[in-house]
Amino acid sequence: MSISHAPPEPSETDISGKSPDSGSPHTPTLEPLLPASTRRARVPRWLRRTSGPLLLLALWQLLSSTGVLTTEVLAPPGRIGQVGWDLVRDGSLPAAMGTSLQRVAAGLLLGTVVGTGLALLSGLFRVGEDLVDASVQMLRTVPFVGLIPLFIIWFGIGEAPKIAIITLGVTFPLYLNVYAGIRNVDTQLIEAGESLGLSRWGLVRHVVLPGALPGALTGLRYSLGIAWLALVFAEQVNADSGIGFLMVQAREFLRTDVIVVCLIVYAFLGLLADFVVRSLERLLLQWRPTFTGR
Repeated sequence: MSISHAPPEPSETDISGKSPDSGSPHTPTLEPLLPASTRRARVPRWLRRTSGPLLLLALWQLLSSTGVLTTEVLAPPGRIGQVGWDLVRDGSLPAAMGTSLQRVAAGLLLGTVVGTGLALLSGLFRVGEDLVDASVQMLRTVPFVGLIPLFIIWFGIGEAPKIAIITLGVTFPLYLNVYAGIRNVDTQLIEAGESLGLSRWGLVRHVVLPGALPGALTGLRYSLGIAWLALVFAEQVNADSGIGFLMVQAREFLRTDVIVVCLIVYAFLGLLADFVVRSLERLLLQWRPTFTGR
């Protein structure tokens, strides 16, 4: 009687032919690949965001030091900083900023009320769209700067025409974005709300308005930018205070350094306003996850 022997089972080996428990010191170890977003996170984000302005400032200083930019064309950064500090110390710049902020706040408030109200009327009701949308679309193509002489005739040379210019510039971006936000709400959400028994006002409150909120905040960001642009034009027409008034005085005396200081103040105020709106977006749109980049 013969006894058959089963062949031994092959032992597990790695791709190099060695046993995994052989303990060879020459076994290569692979480090995990990190995604690009993780590698970039090692550099602080605030440093990356400030690197662009700092490089621009260094280039400005270099061109001024080498004589490419003369003082008559553009003052060097050191001179700009000294002039800005002098304006702050004598109180003229803080007073001008306060006046300009009041004008922007008043125009922004009125423009927000008018633009949002017209958008709600036109977006929620077909009759409102027929009555409002065509007129608004025609008026928004008229340059609001060209209406300055007409506003002066209507409202005089006081604060009213300046606020009216800002209000007109703010109204149309808000109207367009709020209207588009309302009309772009997914119809499936409307049908789901109706199936749950929501009334018309319930649909508007719980479905339409939250769906239009991202568009409204985008319109607010656009409106803030246009508000500062309108303020520049408004304050250079029959103004006796404000940042634009400082720029007009500096132009009369060929003070490019003062003009640059005022422009920098405009830029920082606009950046601050945009930061406020971004913070408002993060607060109000927590329910809406979005792509944040990689």
